[in-house]
Amino acid sequence: MGRPTTKKDLLTAAAANYEKLNVLISGLTEKELETAFDFSEDAKKKEAHWKRDKNLRDILIHLYEWHQLLLDWVASNQKGDRKPFIPEPYNWKTYGDMNVEFWKKHQDTSLHDAECMLQKSHAEVVRLAEAFSNEELFSKGVYKWVGGSTLGSYFVSVTASHYDWAMKKLKAHRKISYRTRCV
Repeated sequence: MGRPTTKKDLLTAAAANYEKLNVLISGLTEKELETAFDFSEDAKKKEAHWKRDKNLRDILIHLYEWHQLLLDWVASNQKGDRKPFIPEPYNWKTYGDMNVEFWKKHQDTSLHDAECMLQKSHAEVVRLAEAFSNEELFSKGVYKWVGGSTLGSYFVSVTASHYDWAMKKLKAHRKISYRTRCV
């Protein structure tokens, strides 16, 4: 399936990728959970997040915080409180710094708490998406505060697409863990 462009496809993709992510997580071994992520040997993994996230908790918290961005952005703007998706002092050019702040904020959060927080925020995001019509989600210009995109594209980004990102990262970690286990 390509990137969702309807409410039905958004909800289906969000649910499917969330389930796939949870299946992948439940299959991680104790060793994989205990071993810190280290992608330094892979020259293709240059983006900052490959160095930032050190474990499953960091990934789950990242997903949770992006859910919070969406939930807060929609709630504020629906109340007439115009607010950008990326909160100040950050913007789309500096959101990497915001992600580092999320990472720092949660270094004392347990894996169990991160799992619970993500489960709750995923449900909240899905409920919010369900409250909008297909047109409200995927027609441009419905909400001025969304800008030139669609509201649905933000929901896709913080759910299905972000869950894909998390799974790629976990699979890469699993692959490295397997290689080091078999040396």
